[in-house]
Amino acid sequence: MTDFQPGYHPGYTDPARMSGPGGYPVPYVRASLGGRTVAYLLDLAFIFVFTAVLATAIAILGVLTFGFAWMLFPILGISGILYSAITVGGPKQSTLGMRMLGLRVVAPESGRPVDFLTAAIHALLFYVAISTFLLWCLDIVFGLARSDRRLGHDLLLGLAVVRD
Repeated sequence: MTDFQPGYHPGYTDPARMSGPGGYPVPYVRASLGGRTVAYLLDLAFIFVFTAVLATAIAILGVLTFGFAWMLFPILGISGILYSAITVGGPKQSTLGMRMLGLRVVAPESGRPVDFLTAAIHALLFYVAISTFLLWCLDIVFGLARSDRRLGHDLLLGLAVVRD
């Protein structure tokens, strides 16, 4: 459909076919790769604070339980995944860095929110890709080659990062 045809609404799908929460159409306006990168850099700071708070809580619980709770320290290794699962799987559908840039994660066909488990797997796939140079490059190539700017781990789970 072109911009001179009746019923043209730039940036949105056909509301009769696809509607998001509250009956609103799902935006086609995808997040840019630059915006996603800045959001991730902001999230690194939030993950650092989240990990520090979690480590302090485990240390205090360890003292109170005579060292028993110190067995929870390995959880700190997945604190980034927990942070993403809690925030993206929550009602706002975005991490704190994404919120600052007006981004959120949705199922592109329906605009529905992402559940906790899918958000955790999405974060896990992202961290696996970013920790391996070749997988990270492949992930970025998907984002550069596709017009909707969805990365490889987005495609695997059927998710999209969109602007609010």
